[in-house]
Amino acid sequence: MKKLIFSNSLFDLKQNIGTIAASCYVSFTLIANVLSNKIAILPVLNLSTDAGTIIYPLTFTFRDFIHKTLGKNKSRQIVILAGILNFVMVGFFYLGAKMSPDPSWIYQKDFENILMPVTRIVLASIIAQVISELIDTEIFSRIYKRLNDLYAVLFSNFVALIVDTLIFVFIAFWGNFDSSVLSQIILTNIILKLLISLFILPIIRMIPRQVEMDKI
Repeated sequence: MKKLIFSNSLFDLKQNIGTIAASCYVSFTLIANVLSNKIAILPVLNLSTDAGTIIYPLTFTFRDFIHKTLGKNKSRQIVILAGILNFVMVGFFYLGAKMSPDPSWIYQKDFENILMPVTRIVLASIIAQVISELIDTEIFSRIYKRLNDLYAVLFSNFVALIVDTLIFVFIAFWGNFDSSVLSQIILTNIILKLLISLFILPIIRMIPRQVEMDKI
């Protein structure tokens, strides 16, 4: 009986992988955009990077999962939806910052200093995300149909992460940091995103295709 229940749970998980991937994709874009407000120094490499880089590369893989299980059109829709929800998040941050604080709450300036600058970062991220993820979608689709999912993920993520990084860094941080710091952020972003993509690359083979090939 326990074995049957376990087997059914695994079946349900495989059937719902597209929904799970879509939820993770949207959630991780929101989290990454808040984290990106901090510029950190990576240990060992000693390079500057925005903190969102520790999680954002996973969104490319989740988008690939969505593409493989729900199809190309649904993947595009979820990319656009994530962008809209990030706009909504910024709106609520702004609203929360403008609300009159209770006299006993002493963190108003901290709240504004941390969350208000997210606006520029989120706008940069939305532009970079939508452009790069749609490029990712097209490359993944073309290569998947000609070769296989491993090559599709590898090439689509590689191109998309470079496009995403360049657009995001210049819009989000240009004018706030000197060129040496921006160069470090770009280099670190590309290295980390590529390493994370390569690390989780084999997982794509574990995700069964659930749509017809003409929908990929």
